[in-house]
Amino acid sequence: MNDYMMIILGMLILILGVLIGVAFITLLERKVLGYIQIRKGPNKVGFIGILQPFSDGLKLFIKEQSYPNFSNFMSYYFSPIIGFMLSLMMWMLIPYYFNMLSFSLGLLFFLCCSSLSVYVIMVAGWSSNSNYALLGSLRAVAQTISYEVSLALIMMSSMIFIMDFNLMKFNLYQEYIWLIVIMFPLSLIWFSSALAETNRTPFDFAEGESELVSGFNVEYSSGGFALIFLAEYSSILFMSMFYVILYIGGYNLNFFFYLKLVFISFLFIWVRGTLPRYRYDKLMYLAWKIYLPLSLNFLLFFLSFLFYI
Repeated sequence: MNDYMMIILGMLILILGVLIGVAFITLLERKVLGYIQIRKGPNKVGFIGILQPFSDGLKLFIKEQSYPNFSNFMSYYFSPIIGFMLSLMMWMLIPYYFNMLSFSLGLLFFLCCSSLSVYVIMVAGWSSNSNYALLGSLRAVAQTISYEVSLALIMMSSMIFIMDFNLMKFNLYQEYIWLIVIMFPLSLIWFSSALAETNRTPFDFAEGESELVSGFNVEYSSGGFALIFLAEYSSILFMSMFYVILYIGGYNLNFFFYLKLVFISFLFIWVRGTLPRYRYDKLMYLAWKIYLPLSLNFLLFFLSFLFYI
C-alpha cells in the first residue's frame, strides 16, 4: 500500500511540474514571438514578465463562464476536462528510473492516448452547436488522423530498430550514436508530423482566424478555454520530450536532457514565428502522398536492415 501511495504522490508531483512547465512555455512563446517581431514580450508583471502566466491563468479561471443556449451541455462541459486529462496521462510514460510505473508498452500507450484526443476535439466542436466550431473541429480531426498514420509508421521504424516498445531501451541504444544520425530524414518528418498533431503553425487550420474565428474552441470561455489551452501546450512539451527520447539520446536524468527538451520546444515556437499558414488541401497532399509513402519505405528499409544484420 505504501508503494502505491508513493507512486500516486510521484505522479501528482510530475503533473504539478508539467503544469508549471506549461505556464513557462507560454511565457517563452510570447517572449520569443515578441523578439521575432521586433518588440518586447510581456515585461510588466513581476521581474521581466516572469509572473505573467500565473496572472493569465488566474484571470481565466476566475472569469464568469458563459454557455451557448443551444449547446449540448454535458459533452460541451466535459470535453475540455477529458482532453486535459488525456494530455496529462501521456506524461505517465516518462521512463522514470524510480518510483513511477514502468511501461513496457510505452509506444502503444502513447498512440492510444494521442488517438483518443481526436474524439475530444470532435466532441468539443460538435457540442458547441456553432458552424465555425464544427468546421474547425472537422478540420482538426481530418488533419490529426492524416498525420497519425505517418507518425505511427515512423515510430514503428524506431521500434523495429530496437525491437521493443519500452522507452527506457532508447537510452541504451543511443549511448554511442544518436538515432537522429541514422534516421535524419525520418526525424524531420516526425517533427513536422508532431507540429500537425499538436495543431501548430504552419498546420493550425483548426484555428484559421481569417475564416474560422478560432476553430473548435470558439464558444469556450474562462475555465474551459484555459483547459484546452493547457492541454495543447502540455502536448507540445510532451512531443518535444518524445522527440528527445526517440532521436536525441533517450532519457537521462541530467541538465543536458532538459536543455535538449527546451531547444525542441523553442523550435515549435520558432516555426510559428517564421512560417505562414499552409493551404489545407496541400496539407492533405503532404500527409497522404509524401509522408505516408516515405515512412513506409523507411519502415521496409529498416526491416531489411534488421534481417541483414
